[in-house]
Amino acid sequence: MAIFKDSERPEISHVSPAAAIPGGEFQIRGKNFARTDRPRVMFGDVTAPVIIGSNSLVIARVPDGASVGRMVVECGLQSSGAWQCGIGVQIADSLHPVANPAVDALANIYTTFSGSRGQKTPVSVYRIDASYDVKPLVTDMMNATGLALDREGMLYVSSRHDGIVYQVTPSGNMSVYVEGMGVATGIAFDAEENLYVGDRSGTVFKISRQRQIYVFCTLEPSIAAYHLAFGADSCLYVTGPTTSSFDCVYRVSPNGEAEVFYRGLGRPQGIAFDADGNLYVAASLGGRKGVVRIDPNRRADHFLSGPNIVGLAFTPSKAMVVASNNAIYRVDAGVKGLLLK
Repeated sequence: MAIFKDSERPEISHVSPAAAIPGGEFQIRGKNFARTDRPRVMFGDVTAPVIIGSNSLVIARVPDGASVGRMVVECGLQSSGAWQCGIGVQIADSLHPVANPAVDALANIYTTFSGSRGQKTPVSVYRIDASYDVKPLVTDMMNATGLALDREGMLYVSSRHDGIVYQVTPSGNMSVYVEGMGVATGIAFDAEENLYVGDRSGTVFKISRQRQIYVFCTLEPSIAAYHLAFGADSCLYVTGPTTSSFDCVYRVSPNGEAEVFYRGLGRPQGIAFDADGNLYVAASLGGRKGVVRIDPNRRADHFLSGPNIVGLAFTPSKAMVVASNNAIYRVDAGVKGLLLK
């Protein structure tokens, strides 16, 4: 029977980022990963593909079916101690989100099957309850795009096809809330419940509770969509991928003056704040795709790894809901989302 010294066993010292969904990658640093053999990475009983394997660095891709965040690196007959990381669990598929999901106070999740421009889909908006049962909510809307909830739990949905924002009751009844919004994409409410709507061609509209329409600000047109979120500073934050590979997050003051808050993201899309003032962006940073976290001092780090992520939201139980372009995942991130007062 072979006897191994503790000093020869694989040892994990750091893992980045903190979480991932299937298809995402973890960078694992430590020692003795390839001392006698090619390293193996296990998530529970599931083996992960190893993209890079050296003695001090392993990059492993999270495989489909991984749901346990207990990561171990093995080399030959030796294994490291377990490292706990966040693994996203798929809770719905066969969808087509193009922006953030929305989460209400009862932890119901709302998401879309948006379809290509001009495509009429059988279901436009789905509701996923706390037991992860997926049920149709809206069935007669073209290109459902942005989602937002008001304080009463009423859902608002933009359509980039007809430039309308619809109001949807909990039972799924739909009515026109405001129209004439151009290529309407991202939507968000401020603390006074004014609604803001991004027109992909370059305008952000402000709609009062009396449904008066104002031009709030004008930004560079986006090749895909605007995505909106309010911070605790009462400023509106906006992303919208352009033809640049070095895109930015804009911050717009309450009087409509825009500035660059952060520059250096690849294809930034859905955004959300936590209660500590950190901004989370579906984007790539330094070529690494997933969710980027930007702190109030504008320092960015890679928070979650994963492909094709278009949006995110936080649940009352401090989980992160991540939307890819065809599925919804839940990640137990332990992050409390920002609630506007």
